[in-house]
Amino acid sequence: LRLLCMLFFTAIGFALALFGALTMPLLVVVPAAGLILGYLGPQMVVARRIKKRQKEILLALPSALDLLTISVEAGLSFDSALTRVVEKYNNAFSRELSIMLNEVRLGRPRLEALDDVGRRCKVEELSNFIQAIIQSEQLGVGVANVLRIQSEEIRRKRRQRAEEQGQKAPLKMLFPMVGCIFPTLFIVLLGPAVIEVAHQFGSGG
Repeated sequence: LRLLCMLFFTAIGFALALFGALTMPLLVVVPAAGLILGYLGPQMVVARRIKKRQKEILLALPSALDLLTISVEAGLSFDSALTRVVEKYNNAFSRELSIMLNEVRLGRPRLEALDDVGRRCKVEELSNFIQAIIQSEQLGVGVANVLRIQSEEIRRKRRQRAEEQGQKAPLKMLFPMVGCIFPTLFIVLLGPAVIEVAHQFGSGG
């Protein structure tokens, strides 16, 4: 896709340069800009989609863990609890769990399929949760206790992230205020005085 985009945008750059009768420097710069755009464009689009998907998984994780905890404490097995999450929710995390369950049904070891989910998604909270589940399975610790602890930990990190973003908000608001609001206030406050001074100078002249 990147190669096709490079060829496509470079061809557009050549067409614009030739039909626009550009001078020699621009005749080289415009196709080169198309080449760079074709090279970086797909990577930027994919990176944006990855961040969006990771955010969706991060937002879906607390609710899914609550349902997992309730289901396991009610007596369901861990696989059955995962199936309930897949049936109840329709988001990126539930789709990843669906892939994992299908792999287990086809014969792949459950811990290996679960570990692969964390490597695919690259979400820190999800990776920590999966590693905790894997360790509990290996050490024979109750899954319900691990789920409850992980659910509380994820909510705590989510609250800390929200507080951190709230502390950054005044700094982010400073630049729009300086660039947009303050000039308007200066115009409203100083505008009449400037007009009055201009009238005085006009009448004096």
